[in-house]
Amino acid sequence: MSHNRRFTLAASLVSAAALLSTSAGLAHAGTNDPLRGGQWGLDQVRAEQAWTTSTGTGAVVAVVDTGVDLTHPDLKGNLAAGATFTGCGKQAQPCGNGDFRGPDGQNNGDEHGTHVAGIVAAVAGNGTGVAGVAPNARIMPVKVLEDGSGTFEDIAAGIRWSVDHGADVINMSLGGLAGTQVLTITGLETSVTDAIAYANAQGATVIVAAGNSATALCNTPAWEPGAICVASTDRNELKSWFSELPNKPGLKAVAAPGGAGLISCEDDIVSTVPAGTGSASCGQKDYDYYAGTSMATPHVAGVAALLFAQGRTLANVEDALLDTARQPGTGLTGVYSPAFGWGVVDASAAVQYAGAAAGKGRKGTTQKR
Repeated sequence: MSHNRRFTLAASLVSAAALLSTSAGLAHAGTNDPLRGGQWGLDQVRAEQAWTTSTGTGAVVAVVDTGVDLTHPDLKGNLAAGATFTGCGKQAQPCGNGDFRGPDGQNNGDEHGTHVAGIVAAVAGNGTGVAGVAPNARIMPVKVLEDGSGTFEDIAAGIRWSVDHGADVINMSLGGLAGTQVLTITGLETSVTDAIAYANAQGATVIVAAGNSATALCNTPAWEPGAICVASTDRNELKSWFSELPNKPGLKAVAAPGGAGLISCEDDIVSTVPAGTGSASCGQKDYDYYAGTSMATPHVAGVAALLFAQGRTLANVEDALLDTARQPGTGLTGVYSPAFGWGVVDASAAVQYAGAAAGKGRKGTTQKR
């Protein structure tokens, strides 16, 4: 690929998927965050219009990924305690606090989780960088990937730990190679499937990237019954060329902005990266532009956080996400399409969906649609 982009697919069992790209925008009228003008993804999901109703206060989103830069100025005010499940060796799990560097203290190409975290809940209105979809939600950094890959077992352990420590939303911007669904369909691999079911039973929603290999089905774990599969759109609300189609049994699938992954940096998603790791071609020191279903997924997770902050049950949160999503072009809701699932998530409409309580309460269990 040109323009210094890299497309990372599953190198082993499971991997974080991302495309790099760049450019700064002007501060948006609603915030004083200098890169807000370049965050067309927030506009596409109508995040700011939802903030008068909910900003995510009290909701916790576990970013089950490569870990997060715990010192980033646009994130540290919204961080909850995290954990590390990869690179532990003979140590008991967890063996760290979710920092992207991992137990060896090195950055082994693990910027991805910090980028995802910023999309979910970067601090808004602080005169720094970007704003998150749910700018007052808490980010729980859970490191299960090292150098972009990890095992089903570590991911499953990260999911369970997150739920047991109060996560309302599990964001997994990761996935197996196309075809690995056969491992869970045949029962050869059950750990992540069971962990997702456990999360749902405890009242947490699980939001997972569809995949970046442009096939017709959600990859695992987005394929699993309890997960919401997320496909990617570009800034024109067209399907991103790399995105899997969000098709799976049960049709539990939506779309969200993930970028173009082509030439222009502005057409991708700007967010936080570990201090000093922004790319020379596209980023600033602490920010960069990536593309992938990895970037689409945290937009949905952020909207889910806005909903949980309203005291909704899991069943109601997922109904609100799917029922208010709109089909690009027509704006129709309640309509499923193979390219976009139930459509692009709409934060403004979702927070007005019936079922909000007076404040954040105990999560209920899920129901099948």
